[in-house]
Amino acid sequence: MMEILVGNELTSGAAVYLDAHDNWVEDFYAARLFAKEEAELRDAAIASSKATGRILGIEIEAVTVKDGERVADRMREKIRAKGPTTKSIFDGEVFDRQHLNEDGHVSI
Repeated sequence: MMEILVGNELTSGAAVYLDAHDNWVEDFYAARLFAKEEAELRDAAIASSKATGRILGIEIEAVTVKDGERVADRMREKIRAKGPTTKSIFDGEVFDRQHLNEDGHVSI
């Protein structure tokens, strides 16, 4: 099991992930993977991101890597990575997710 950091960008409300260069990006697959023994690095990244005030609701999410592909363990994160749905990500219509720099309004 690996972990990623996920949050919401303040002005756009977009779901974002911390990448390997300490940038917050929209791409779930670009998220930095933290191993269990990297908890100190992960926690330092959370603290420095919170200090900026730009990223809200930072959470640690578990992911599983299968055949080189990462899969979020929680359904909530699977949906968040792909965008809002009307039913489920398996059988419902998937809408485009909110993007960075789209700060006309914030979805709540």
